[in-house]
Amino acid sequence: MAAVMVVGAAGVPSPAQAAPKKVLVVTVTLGFRHSSIPTAEKIIAELGERSGAYTVEYARVEPNDPQFKGPDGKPDKAKVDEAIKAVLAEKMSPAALKHYDAVIFANTTGDLPIPDKQAFLDWIKSGKGFVGMHAATDTFHGYPPYIQMIGGEFKTHGPQVEVEAINEDPQCPACRHLPSQWTVFDEIYQFKNFERATVHGLLTLDKHPNNKTPGDYPVSWCKEYGKGRVFYTSLGHREDMWDPNWPDRKNPKEVAVAYQAHILGGIKWALGLEKGNAKPQKTAVQ
Repeated sequence: MAAVMVVGAAGVPSPAQAAPKKVLVVTVTLGFRHSSIPTAEKIIAELGERSGAYTVEYARVEPNDPQFKGPDGKPDKAKVDEAIKAVLAEKMSPAALKHYDAVIFANTTGDLPIPDKQAFLDWIKSGKGFVGMHAATDTFHGYPPYIQMIGGEFKTHGPQVEVEAINEDPQCPACRHLPSQWTVFDEIYQFKNFERATVHGLLTLDKHPNNKTPGDYPVSWCKEYGKGRVFYTSLGHREDMWDPNWPDRKNPKEVAVAYQAHILGGIKWALGLEKGNAKPQKTAVQ
């Protein structure tokens, strides 16, 4: 009996041996296209490989690819839009989503032609993960259920600025490595349709990033969505937020290292690989 028990135990993968999760990284845009998107794609893949937590596939269309150029040498919008529709039909149909454990929207913009938007939201609710970086809240302005899922909607931003982001949850996998106030230089979003009582705050500001008016200005949060898990950070406009080796810097390299840990912690939490509190705090931590 003892020998049977040993063999049986050996056949069960330990957590360290568990197969990596599968993540779809979506970077298609129908609005403003951030120059940091290629950097984001690279860093997200590297974080998955180094951590062993996940592997990535992409739903992406690079408008400046030669295949999309028109006679004037500029991207042909009709060709680009058709390519976006095709790649989302392939990667984000209800059948295709069954192959993934989480979807990451990295600086997506506009009303993306996902084959079945409600099926996508239902897929998250079923127990999957959703991660949004920066312009993920500048996506689907015309689809309120998406805004409710992600937790807020981009309203505006001022000039890029240095801010002191308040760490609202030092125990969270996305924030436990951060100080009580984290200094970053980035494009800081302001939101509409944000209700603090529906999210668990991770990073916030207690004053307007540009005019310093006191108030509650959320930067990052997480939330439960049905059985699913949603993590969002509005940081990630600049390349030097993502890449510590980016040459033209406003942020010290240490900020990029910390940002990578911030998003990796959020991704792992959304995948169910790390524990963290998603209960709303009702009010911002000051």
